[in-house]
Amino acid sequence: MTIRVLLADDQTLVREAFAMLVESARDMEVVGRAATGRQAVELARGARPDLVVMDIRMPDLDGIEATRLIAADEDLAGVRVLVLTTYDTDENIVDALRAGASGFLVKDTRPAELLDAIRTVAAGDSLLSPGPTARLIERFLRSPSAPATGGPDCLSGREREVLALVARGLNNTEIADALGLSPLTAKTHVSRIMGKLAARDRAQLVIVAYESGLVTPGSV
Repeated sequence: MTIRVLLADDQTLVREAFAMLVESARDMEVVGRAATGRQAVELARGARPDLVVMDIRMPDLDGIEATRLIAADEDLAGVRVLVLTTYDTDENIVDALRAGASGFLVKDTRPAELLDAIRTVAAGDSLLSPGPTARLIERFLRSPSAPATGGPDCLSGREREVLALVARGLNNTEIADALGLSPLTAKTHVSRIMGKLAARDRAQLVIVAYESGLVTPGSV
């Protein structure tokens, strides 16, 4: 299946370089290019891509607000967002995850890693590696606002264990190994947790785990 990608970045050279890279992959195609957040939202509604590669810092409407509008649009429920960050300077990355982004990627990543990231997020997973996620949380989530999703009090003890491991960046197979479960059982637990917390994806589960104190900065 071809992954339909929308690229949103205010820098023409960056946008076109990403477009050439995406078009070089046999399983991907570029269905739109946006120079502003507002254009990204409009093109998402028109082209219905599988995934938007979204820069945070853009004129007219920044990537966070654009992500929030896309995530809140019921007609775009299948559209996932991968945000781009310069990492050391983008304090808004946690806000982007809260807004509905399914992960983040640093701009100086290697080409092959960008393509892998697109495939990962388009497949329904979240791009959240344990190290960068913990560092971002520690820096920018010290005084969190109220979670957009429900808290973990509604979860069973086992589900809280699973949520903590999700927050540490483990995939379903790794969670299964850690808890002595089958991969299918681990997957079922994750799906039920997402349903109970009304979470869009694993990225939001990470935010809930940290904001609720279930996982604390520095514990990963």
